Amino acid sequence: MRWNAGLNRYHYLVLAIAAMGWMFDTMDQWLYVWARQSAVAELLKAETTDPIVKQASGIVQTIFLIGWATGGFLFGIIGDRLGRARTMAITIAMYAGFTGLSGLSQDIYQFGLLRFLTGLGVGGEFAAGAALVAEVFPDRARSTALAIMQSCSAIGNLAAAGMNFFVMPELGWRWMFFIGAGPAILLVLIRLFIKEPSAWQAAKDAAEREKQKVGSLIELLRDQAWRHSTLVGLGLTTVAVIGFWGISTWTPDLMRSVLNPDKLPELTKQTERLSSIGGMAQQAGAFFGPFAFAYVAARWGRRPAFGMSFLLCLVVAPATFYLTTSFATAMIWLPLLGFSMLTIFGGLAIYLPELFPTRLRATGIGLCYNGGRYLAAAGPWLFGGLSGAYGFQSAAMLVSSVFVGGLAVAIVARETKGRPLPE
Repeated sequence: MRWNAGLNRYHYLVLAIAAMGWMFDTMDQWLYVWARQSAVAELLKAETTDPIVKQASGIVQTIFLIGWATGGFLFGIIGDRLGRARTMAITIAMYAGFTGLSGLSQDIYQFGLLRFLTGLGVGGEFAAGAALVAEVFPDRARSTALAIMQSCSAIGNLAAAGMNFFVMPELGWRWMFFIGAGPAILLVLIRLFIKEPSAWQAAKDAAEREKQKVGSLIELLRDQAWRHSTLVGLGLTTVAVIGFWGISTWTPDLMRSVLNPDKLPELTKQTERLSSIGGMAQQAGAFFGPFAFAYVAARWGRRPAFGMSFLLCLVVAPATFYLTTSFATAMIWLPLLGFSMLTIFGGLAIYLPELFPTRLRATGIGLCYNGGRYLAAAGPWLFGGLSGAYGFQSAAMLVSSVFVGGLAVAIVARETKGRPLPE
């Protein structure tokens, strides 16, 4: 039977809006990745070659991840209590609005604060969107629908690279952030067409009748089964976030160092354009990562799929930084890096909703998908410091060792293949 057999228009509408919400979310994340060098240098009134620019860029990214983790935690609880669609609308309004305001920053402190506030919305959106999709779609279609949603994150990342190609050289970094406010248009679509899942409403009503708490962190950690699920989810997410934000988001800087090692001003525009093409290639590879995870997970199980993903990253991540020595080699390794990194995040989109009951689902997803970012927030700062001191290659090798920890977590994870969502 085809995965989409029996689906109606509303299923596709929910998937489209949730996927666009997450796609624009990731676009706004990556706008900073592309704009940080120019933005931080201007706000610090320093040259882009000054080591303080690289260090400050890592600190601002760490502040963003702390905001992301905080938003995921808070809005996960709100998503269980207020509803999936309402929470998704609030978080989209936050990440779009504060991204736009980031373009008005006058100093590094304003910029860091606005990135923190953007992170609150970014962190909250995924839990609401993933819970919405998981509860609206039937069991047989759930993993594929969530893989599609996660794959759209690569399209958002690709859009950010495209803006760096077209907007950055002509209009500068501030306009990158102004355009990032555009996703607020989704609020109209959510308000008009999306209703709360019947599964959430039924679970909320049942919890009230039985005097159970909805969206309760205490309930999540008190029950042994949900506590184990939470710890496993946190472990998987921490490894994924350290790998992604601590390694793969530094590829624009890697490309600049390869294409213009002497920082010649006359090569700046060409370097930015070629770096953008490299970023697009990376995201093109990333698009297929969640589908690969979904295929392996459906055929052999979630645990083997996570094992495959972590092994792939353990090899590909350091190889990318060691073997990317030209634009041609970048076109080989960057798509492989994007593919391998997003297999893990495809797994998180599929696996985390399967770990928690409906009344605690958004709380569990929010805590796991984003709470691990507290532990992982030092990743960008660590990579920035290591790369400044020892070079990109050594930094990538050292930070990539985290994927060994991911393999250990996957061994103790609960297999959910073929099981319905916990009620």
